Amino acid sequence: MTTLKVKKGLPLSQKTPCLVVGIVEGRYKVPVVQELDQALEGAVSRAFREKEFSGVQRETLLLHPGKRLAAERVLLVGLGKERKVNAERVRQALGVAVGFIQNRKLTSAVLDVSSFLWRGADLAAVGQALAEGVLLSTYRFDRYRTENGKELPPLLTECALLVARGTEVKACEEGVATGQSICRGVTFARDLVNEPGNVKSPDFLASQARTMAEENGLKCTIMGQDELAAQGFGAMLGVAQGSVREPRLIVLEHNGGGDAHPIALVGKGVVFDAGGISLKPAEKMDEMKMDMAGGAAVLGTLLAAARLKLPINLVGIVPAVENLPSGSAIRPGDILTSLSGRTIEVLNTDAEGRLILADALAYAKRFEPRLVIDLATLTGACIIALGHHASAVLGNHEGLVRKLLQAGEASGERLWQLPLWDDYAAQLKSDVADIKNIGGRPAGTITAAAFLGKFASGLKWAHLDIAGTAWEDKGRPCLPKGGTGFGVRLLVNYLQQAVPA
Repeated sequence: MTTLKVKKGLPLSQKTPCLVVGIVEGRYKVPVVQELDQALEGAVSRAFREKEFSGVQRETLLLHPGKRLAAERVLLVGLGKERKVNAERVRQALGVAVGFIQNRKLTSAVLDVSSFLWRGADLAAVGQALAEGVLLSTYRFDRYRTENGKELPPLLTECALLVARGTEVKACEEGVATGQSICRGVTFARDLVNEPGNVKSPDFLASQARTMAEENGLKCTIMGQDELAAQGFGAMLGVAQGSVREPRLIVLEHNGGGDAHPIALVGKGVVFDAGGISLKPAEKMDEMKMDMAGGAAVLGTLLAAARLKLPINLVGIVPAVENLPSGSAIRPGDILTSLSGRTIEVLNTDAEGRLILADALAYAKRFEPRLVIDLATLTGACIIALGHHASAVLGNHEGLVRKLLQAGEASGERLWQLPLWDDYAAQLKSDVADIKNIGGRPAGTITAAAFLGKFASGLKWAHLDIAGTAWEDKGRPCLPKGGTGFGVRLLVNYLQQAVPA
């Protein structure tokens, strides 16, 4: 990860390959920019007058001061209109700036913290946003590139956050430390998602979780095939039986809240999803190594919570399986008996995520949680509905859903609520079992959630369908290609506001 440090100093006195300054749209008559403009003999005001740069969101202007400043370059990055500047705008601006700097093969930069302040923000919040913007943007999964990837630009390795007064250093450092802990969780999740299917067996996922837990003071329990069978995880084992790689149930516990009931986080952990007998098309099947992104987000959230020492109790539950077609795979029309005792008619073996989550939700009840949140790359229908800009949230408690929506806005990992009326559950009625695992094409995201709702009965519960946000095809600011780690920052934001019951 990029080394971040906070220091006191004057922006125009910094000797650095690149000084980065945030600019609110249309506002260049602020002290640091006016000083810069004067030092550069009117270059900034001229750029504004000639409409070369105005500070709109994500806009950049690179200046070469020559010997007029200590900095070799000055990069202006737009924040957009003042009333809209917030933590996410700052993260996005840093994502743009980092990409710009790295493409020019620079490895060090200085950020002027004062130019990124927004209305109502304190230095800790700004420090956190700046740290997250840098760290999310410098992520790269290249461990399997043996030829050094010479075509790739070097990463930004050092970044200093500059504050005006010594009394401001500590607050900014606290924010940076928080951002670093959260981004460790995001990076852990991204790495797990990006691992190839030949490496990422359920046992590999479990071993990664165990190692992470040992390093961060979390309790870890791993259940294997025999114990799962003995306890009656029939739905999960049904999905797993098509693969020679045995399933694992991963359970992590963070105990920071005394005797309070825990919050349970449940994440889908299908390490590779070929669809089973209901085989997926070949096109983009390689991306199905990301079908455990919900589980990765849960593990990353537990890592961040441990590093932040959050004063709450958490349980993370990840059912890890592989869904492949074989002579031993479940067939359409098979009936499974879940851990809850409810029987499930399997009409489509590619609707497997809800099957393993059904058992995981039933298992979560043993911890007597005060609430449960599950995350899953569950339905293609969610991508059709919301694209790749937001995830769906559904649940049986409006207060919980509302707080998750707020956390999504604050973290930049946005959610959109879909209804979960009883009418949709009627689509899941089976003639031969208690419930069937698909409800037809209409309202696919909602009926999938309605299925899960049957197994979350008695719980305060919310479901996040992250099918459209867990993977990035092209690369965007703060989101390099591949696994995004979506859900970690959202959940940490939510948990930071949670007060033990």
